[in-house]
Amino acid sequence: MNKRITSIPSESMHALARYDWPGNIRELQNFIERAVIVSPAAALQAPVRELLRRSTTSAPAVTLAAAERDAILKALRDSGGRVGGEQGAAARLGMKRTTLQAKMRKLGIDSKGA
Repeated sequence: MNKRITSIPSESMHALARYDWPGNIRELQNFIERAVIVSPAAALQAPVRELLRRSTTSAPAVTLAAAERDAILKALRDSGGRVGGEQGAAARLGMKRTTLQAKMRKLGIDSKGA
């Protein structure tokens, strides 16, 4: 390809720098090659919207265990460390006391330390 790119708009440069590039250098290389191909002039026209869309969809999600742990800890704090009873953490989470206790053991949560 005999196309010469002489400039990269600042918006494109910022988007390229902010993106995580989970595919490492190969993903970056492929993206730049496609941008060069579709650029009609000497300024690189990187599809910034594509990067923004990718970064919002590929953001690492909170694991189920972490979300469950956080919810249990919050319920324990809100209930003053009580697991059972009408105002206990289990009732706040909508589960049986024994189920909550099993989850707490599995996640290594102590009701006294919450």
